[in-house]
Amino acid sequence: MSSENTIPQHIGFIVDGNRRWAKERELPTYEGHLAGYRALKEVAFATLRAGVPYASAYVFSTENWKRSEDEVVRLMNLIINAFRADLRTFIDNNVQLKVIGSRERLSAKVNKAIDQAEAKTATMTGGVFVLCLNYGGQAEIADACKKIVQSGVDADEITPELITQHLYAPEIPPIDIVVRTSGEQRLSNFMLWSAAYSELLFLDKLWPDMTKDDVRGILEEYSRRSRRFGG
Repeated sequence: MSSENTIPQHIGFIVDGNRRWAKERELPTYEGHLAGYRALKEVAFATLRAGVPYASAYVFSTENWKRSEDEVVRLMNLIINAFRADLRTFIDNNVQLKVIGSRERLSAKVNKAIDQAEAKTATMTGGVFVLCLNYGGQAEIADACKKIVQSGVDADEITPELITQHLYAPEIPPIDIVVRTSGEQRLSNFMLWSAAYSELLFLDKLWPDMTKDDVRGILEEYSRRSRRFGG
């Protein structure tokens, strides 16, 4: 099956290189995350405007709690401010915001900001921006299995389709292409179930250097790929 002249239904972005970007410029780590967030808005909105229905971004993994307390606190404050300050931007662009991941270690303030942003953008129809926050692909699969077991389903009734139905947001389609920046070539526990047959694209540039022009290049590269899905 050729992807020629087709638009992917879902592009997944592994946001990587914010800290390296700041270090190269002798700036505090927070400045790298701030620049990364500005780039994320530009890339996400450009992706959705190009006709891609879903754009997801891996911004904080379950493993990122290992970072320094100061960095984590600043990141969470940035997330809260982003949800509040940029909510009007999402609405003006007719974009729905969806946050997936575990809520357990997030503060009440972060959870409240998430709930408010999701509620106020729920009726937007110009595309869905999926933010993976305190997210881990293995944890998502494990949580799906727990839900299935708790529902009393027999082991021989468990199918891939059933597991899909119990993911954090089962309405989100599989990822067509995963894009990772900073030159690293690994998935790092990002949407493992949804990325089972994804195309992979690794870019050498650091995430804060990404712009809307890169979206055009990603779509052109995707159109050149031939997807066989094991066939």
